[in-house]
This record gives sequence, C-alpha cells and structure tokens, in this order.
Amino acid sequence: MGVTIAEIQKLRKLTGAGLADVKKALVEAEGDIDRAIELVRERGLAIAAKRSDRETSNGCVLVKVQDNFGAMIALKCETDFVANGKDYIQLTQDILDAAVSAKAKSLEEVQELTLANGRKVAEAVAERSGITGEKMELDGYNYLEGENIYTYNHQNINVLCTMVQTNKPAEAQGHAVTMQVAAMNPVALDEAGVPQKVKDEELKVAIEKTREEQAAKGKNLPDAMLQQIAQGRLKKFYKENCLLEQEFIQDSKLSVAEYLHQTDKELTVTAFRRFTLRAE
Repeated sequence: MGVTIAEIQKLRKLTGAGLADVKKALVEAEGDIDRAIELVRERGLAIAAKRSDRETSNGCVLVKVQDNFGAMIALKCETDFVANGKDYIQLTQDILDAAVSAKAKSLEEVQELTLANGRKVAEAVAERSGITGEKMELDGYNYLEGENIYTYNHQNINVLCTMVQTNKPAEAQGHAVTMQVAAMNPVALDEAGVPQKVKDEELKVAIEKTREEQAAKGKNLPDAMLQQIAQGRLKKFYKENCLLEQEFIQDSKLSVAEYLHQTDKELTVTAFRRFTLRAE
C-alpha cells in the first residue's frame, strides 16, 4: 500500500529514523503508526548488535547535582558528528536526569531506569544506535552523595567532567578545585588514599631508577641509601598525583590544601570524581 508524506513526516518526528527507513516500516506495517514505530525500534536493536565490535572513542559526558546527589555519565559513540547532535546530547541529559532523580548507585542500575517516554535506558540507547548507525554504550558513571557537591564541564564541550565535594559550603573554592581535578587528573585525595598496590609499584620503579642512575655514575649504593632516595621520589609522586598536595593551578606557590585553608583552616575536599573521553 502507499503511504502519505504526512505519515512519513510523523514517523520521522516520532523516531528520528531516516526517510527510507520510516517509509519502508510504514509500508510493511500497512500504515499502522504504532506497528511502524516498533519495526523501526526492532531494526535499531538489530543494527546496534551488528556494530558491537566497533570502537566508541567519541561521545557526550554530562554532570549534574540535585538534592544532595551528584552524578556524571558518558554516552559513547563512534564519531564526533553524532556526539555533537542535539538529539544525542538530549538523550544523554535525559539519562543523567533519570539517574540523579533515582539516585542510582551503579551503571547497571542506570541501564534499567525508565525515561519519561516510557522506554528503558538500555532500550533507548540501542534505538538511537539503530537510528544513527553507530555503536553506542554508556560508560563512566560516577556519583557523590551529600552536601557541598560542585561540578564542572570543561569548556562546556561535553568531553570532560568533574565533581568535588567539600566538608563545608565553599562554592568558589569548590569550583576552583573542580577545575584543578580536570587539569591535573589526581589519582587520590591524599597519600592515604593511594592504593597500596600503586605505592608498592611506584617505590619499586623509584628504587630501580635510582640504582640505574647511580650505576651509570659508577656507584654502587647500599640498599638503605637506595631506599632513602627512592622514598624521596615517592614523595614527589604524591605531590604530583594527590589532589590536596598538588600545586594549585591558579597559584603555584600554594598547594590545593593551602589554598583551601586560606578561606577556612578546616576547609578541605572529602571526595572527587572525574571522567573524560580523551586519551591521556
């Protein structure tokens, strides 16, 4: 049977699918809009499955805080053309809104949430994948819960987002530290937060590097001295990679902790989160 331009336009508006796809679905559904929508969705799921081996190095990262709950999420895809699309960004925002509203604690929980249009998140992502023809996947879900959560979307281009939580209200300072986290990519809040496995590996590397340097000079230092020099290298690692010990990017004469203490001696950061699509 034939289909009208009005029917094609209506189905395109409802699904976002291409002209040829919606026309074919309408013909197969004999003009039944609801059935045609299901056909488009079913094909979207099939296309998504076929593209499961493709890499997703682009996408959209968003962050939001509401009612003492902050979260960030990335919806990844194959090209920046798709990632920058209005509908794609809106889908990411809809997923994030649902996650924050539900105070979801895991990516698995987010996948099962229902969006305002009645579709589950996982289904909505698969459908959008079918429409665009690109593999898509959710990644990078992080959350913080409690008061004094501050967020940052680097340059507002949706590729790098951070969250910082402080022990006291400090909007200006909290925002400054979100930018610090974006720029300096700390591995932990302080020395105590560095995993023991990382400490052991860094110390091992420092000892070996020190031994090689001394051997090149014709020296053979005793183990105790090697350990002492390596511990100095480890302290440098902490200063470069622990947030509170890092040089503050807006004033290199201060550490982040010292910057916070200028406002309040008791002010500190209690947690942070960071996610980026960029290779680092």
